Amino acid sequence: MSTAAAARPLQPVLIISFGFTALAIVCAARAAVGLMMPVWEADLGWSRSFISGGIAIALIMMALLAPFAGRLVDRQGSRNVLVAGLLILAAGCALLAVTNSAWVFVIALCGLSGIGFGLVATHVVSTAVEQQMDRNQGLGIGIATSGATAGQFLILPLVAVMMTTLSWRWSYVALALLSVALAAAIFWLLPRATPKTVAQAAVRKIDIRADLGLVLRKPVFHILFWSYFICGYTTSGVIEVHFIPYASFCGFTPVASATAFGILSGASGLGMIFAGWLTDRMNRPLLLGMIYLLRAVTFVLLVYVGADYQALLLFSVLFGIVDYSTVPVTASLVASHIGLRVMGLAFGLISAGHQIGGALGAYMGGYLFDLYAQYAWVWWSSLALAVLAGLMCFMIRERQTADLATAPA
Repeated sequence: MSTAAAARPLQPVLIISFGFTALAIVCAARAAVGLMMPVWEADLGWSRSFISGGIAIALIMMALLAPFAGRLVDRQGSRNVLVAGLLILAAGCALLAVTNSAWVFVIALCGLSGIGFGLVATHVVSTAVEQQMDRNQGLGIGIATSGATAGQFLILPLVAVMMTTLSWRWSYVALALLSVALAAAIFWLLPRATPKTVAQAAVRKIDIRADLGLVLRKPVFHILFWSYFICGYTTSGVIEVHFIPYASFCGFTPVASATAFGILSGASGLGMIFAGWLTDRMNRPLLLGMIYLLRAVTFVLLVYVGADYQALLLFSVLFGIVDYSTVPVTASLVASHIGLRVMGLAFGLISAGHQIGGALGAYMGGYLFDLYAQYAWVWWSSLALAVLAGLMCFMIRERQTADLATAPA
């Protein structure tokens, strides 16, 4: 048996492990903005609207890059995309660590970090796992993409401790070093392309306009796009950016707030893995719709948290279970209903909708807080939108057989 053949069984393990770790670092760096928001307000004099607008622009940058990152994974595999994203993120974190300037903050967060967030994203990792695995793809995607929440559960509390014991600047130095170390490991250990991507490239070169037309003609694409847009508003936007500031507004300490967010992230990781397991075993449109409806219910609890820390922790657990659990279900529906060959492009476009929704949620959270000095309207809007997303998903018809989506002649 050749060395290459012997290494092939390890490739799914490598992509799941590296995807998990990369998402952990990137999502912890993104969530750290919410942790830093009250500190930056006090130390640097920046308004909550300004900081929220910064993360909103970073999310828009993610949206612009998502289809291109997905297309690169379709054609070349995930290694180069992940390495580039981690190195660019490291540069953004390093720049944030040394600046007092609002303009440099915009360049570091909205530009460099936004590019890193866009290249190291759940749709990139999901597509890479689908390329490597022939069965139990839902579970594999659930495990790999649960890194997005594991970083917030494992890394973000350490960032909070470092911020309180040393400085917020050292927290960003640590994130930069972790990103560089992981980029080096991925470059040396992960194959440049998968057997499936090599085979696809050898068949024929397909024009991106034909693939775009193929994707956009699918009604299921539009349902998944708008439901994922709402998913972004209710997760990346209002919760990732404003949960910790809201907890601080309720009177909880930074460490207590970060701990609650860490519990939310831990529950979210378990929810993703469980949703991935269910994806391989039940009606997926029904599962996805129920996730959105259950998420809507949790916002009622958040409205009435007040000064009750136990209520905040209860919300963290309940919301966490239905937080990122949409990812493996949506990824599986993209693969089966739109096609594995164009999965990176299609899921990239859908993920762009997620980031635009997240940008809207991030900005509106800061804007409404500055306007009304409270978050209640943000939580009620999230509830209504989550109900709408759930009803939309019930319109999808189940189809278990994967569509390879060969482009029309």
